[in-house]
Amino acid sequence: MWQPPAAFALLALAVWLAFFWQLGAVPLYDLDEGAFTEATREMLASGNFITPQRDGAPRYDKPVLIYWLQAASVSVLGLNELALRLPSAIAATLWLAALWGFTRARVDAATATVAALIMAFGLQVAIIGKAAVADAVLNLFIALAFFDIYRWLEQPRRGLLLRVYLWLGLGFLTKGPVAVFFPLLVSFAYCLSLGRWRDWLRAVFAPLGWLVFIAVAGPWYLAIYLEDGAGFFRSFFLEHNVGRYGGVKHGHAGFPGYYLVMLPVVLLPFTGWFLRLVPMVRTLWGQPLDRFLLLWFAAVFVTFSFSDTKLPHYMVYGITPLFILMARHRAALNSPWLAFAPPVAFMALLAALPLVLPLLAGQADRPHEQAMLAAGTEALDWLYGLTTLAGLATLLLLAGLSRLPIWQRLLLAGVVQTLVVFGALVPRVFAVMQAPVKQAALMARALDQPTVVFRTSMPSFSVYREAITPQSDRPAPGELVFLRVDKLDDLAATRPDAPLVTLYRRGPVALATFARDGDGHSNGRGGAAERADARGDDG
Repeated sequence: MWQPPAAFALLALAVWLAFFWQLGAVPLYDLDEGAFTEATREMLASGNFITPQRDGAPRYDKPVLIYWLQAASVSVLGLNELALRLPSAIAATLWLAALWGFTRARVDAATATVAALIMAFGLQVAIIGKAAVADAVLNLFIALAFFDIYRWLEQPRRGLLLRVYLWLGLGFLTKGPVAVFFPLLVSFAYCLSLGRWRDWLRAVFAPLGWLVFIAVAGPWYLAIYLEDGAGFFRSFFLEHNVGRYGGVKHGHAGFPGYYLVMLPVVLLPFTGWFLRLVPMVRTLWGQPLDRFLLLWFAAVFVTFSFSDTKLPHYMVYGITPLFILMARHRAALNSPWLAFAPPVAFMALLAALPLVLPLLAGQADRPHEQAMLAAGTEALDWLYGLTTLAGLATLLLLAGLSRLPIWQRLLLAGVVQTLVVFGALVPRVFAVMQAPVKQAALMARALDQPTVVFRTSMPSFSVYREAITPQSDRPAPGELVFLRVDKLDDLAATRPDAPLVTLYRRGPVALATFARDGDGHSNGRGGAAERADARGDDG
């Protein structure tokens, strides 16, 4: 097995490949990255570091820590994709390091290295580790809290307990109650299962611990209350926390078995490895560490299965323990074809996309969908096809390579998946979906005219324009209007007597303006004839 110097070199390479490679190479995606980073840009522009705002209005979706971290990065590196995503990459790296240290102390260095490699090459972790959103930072603090809770239960010490409350406070400052709920719930269930509920009560009712929590999270929550009143608390706690659980937010609904379907995708390419653990649950329950890890995963899985709002990345809160369980019981993998079936199927799907997209484009009925699918068909060129077919062939070769243990072959499959997804797929997807938004914003910035958004929600436009872009239901002549192409007819209908000039149109978005009296179509860039011939729902 790997000796420490080799293990550290391997982990450094994995961290670079998973979290830093291609970090600033693609545009920001909407809505999530655009919304977070526009709030960060406005924070720096306004000097208001208390109330996050998006397009001049308070953004109460998340607490403030992620904006502070992004603002610090932008202040050093400038306003660009690398700087905005760097806090997530650093957080994911620290998360991986914490996982490695915890596992090495409780199992061994070899198992710790395997667990860290599983984490680095897992699909969903790599995605959030490269995204300018709060999730990597939140998962860092959740993992740190869980690891120190277990350490404290092994050997109670005041310093460890206070450190737990430090992580809870930082998590609460990152994304609110979720950072506290799961550590409290899982630690209670674990202590109850061992008959140690008094230890749990002693830890939970530790006055000094709550003082640490309040000292970390309290000042900002007090500051935003003093600045904005109860608005943040009503919106964030009731709408974005209770409301997400008891209702569907932003159309993110899911059926009761949603996470039974999504968990295998989240864990790619290690889905088969995880499934091998399922028949072992009774055996795992008998080991204290394995029991703690099982409860951690089960609490997240069950809780979000009953939530009305469902998103794949919610499962990430509960998959850190699976990395340790898979590494700890890697010898149980005994069927290479079961282990390799999920990553092979995923790679085959990626390879088939150039054949599937034209069929989907023929069935799409909204202009922006037609435009994206048509552009996607062009973007998935021969090089993409060659790359995905090479990836598929490599996975099939690994599946039959009996000289290596199955778990080592799966780790190599993780490298292949990472190279294909972030080297071939993601750049092309973002070139189709987000590069036109960035180009439209840069054009609007160069024209330096009053600019509004019409019935479209793509906040990265404001990030790249480096200015607040308000929504307008009836733009004035002379104003630049950014919108989705399926809104062009709706925009034209707001001023039927004024000529609509399309200045820029690519993929799903356009930049247009109503000509002032006498302007006509002198710019030669088009007019009413370029209006889209369809209508769609608001973005």
